[in-house]
Amino acid sequence: MSVATSGAEVAAGSEPLAYRALAGILWPGVLGLCILSTALGMQAGHGPLVFVITYVCLALSLFVLERVMPWEREWLKNDGQMWPDFLHTFITKTFVYWFTLAAGALGIFDALRVGEGLWPHQLPLPLQVVLGLVISEFGFYWSHRLGHEFKPIWRFHAIHHSVRRLWFFNTGRFHVGDTLRAMCFGLPLMFAIGAPEVVFTWVSAITAFVGLLTHCNVDMRTRWLHRWFNTPAMHRWHHSKRLYEGDKNYGENLLLWDRLFGTWYDADYRASADIGIKEYMPRTYLAQLLAPLWWNRLQAKVASGAIDRSGGL
Repeated sequence: MSVATSGAEVAAGSEPLAYRALAGILWPGVLGLCILSTALGMQAGHGPLVFVITYVCLALSLFVLERVMPWEREWLKNDGQMWPDFLHTFITKTFVYWFTLAAGALGIFDALRVGEGLWPHQLPLPLQVVLGLVISEFGFYWSHRLGHEFKPIWRFHAIHHSVRRLWFFNTGRFHVGDTLRAMCFGLPLMFAIGAPEVVFTWVSAITAFVGLLTHCNVDMRTRWLHRWFNTPAMHRWHHSKRLYEGDKNYGENLLLWDRLFGTWYDADYRASADIGIKEYMPRTYLAQLLAPLWWNRLQAKVASGAIDRSGGL
């Protein structure tokens, strides 16, 4: 295998040159178009509206691409989780919206700005955004890693990892408690050193775009980019049932901190399509929402046969 190819990108067979070329430019090309569209919208004074339009267009484009050039055809099958996926996404994003408004109104964000003079405002905006991504990633990385390695937090994060297929629609499948944990670790670091609002806007927008791309079931060959960026290929390892593969690649957008802390992972074989968790997860939204609150007893009941494991994920 070429050193420029991720093991999670090893294809089942050979494809035409045009297909391989398209697969090779999709990830950077689509992400670049999303960033360009958002930048033009912000320049015209319609940033939020253009971001929403761009995000919806990205989602629709991935829906089509997943059917035209899927990475795993098995993942095109209905897993019966579209309704829970939608509810987790909608309710969690609604919570984030109101939580952000409340935190701003209560002065929490202002109180966090303890190092107002530390931020390099003199740098060009693109460099400030890159710096914002690196700093926020440090928080995202440790938040995500704790979500896997600290069992009281894992029970909430397991909702996300219980999916049996990766596709754009379950990108936002997170328990509200899991999302709160991520928010408390990621963005406060930038607030603490005085990052301006525009940097927060850009980090949030890029994170949203990368999130959809990372989860999509599209054959994207990212070559050397997967060494430093969280691409679909690298995130497939992260959703593996095998812990030596799954407890890796924690970065949200960048894999810089994974490389520094020894959790970057790639291999020279194709990532398994059999993803998910080893524990029991109920199938309905409400049961999934409540599962972390009695996680140990729930797993014990499944082990004893009091709950039929075949009825869950």
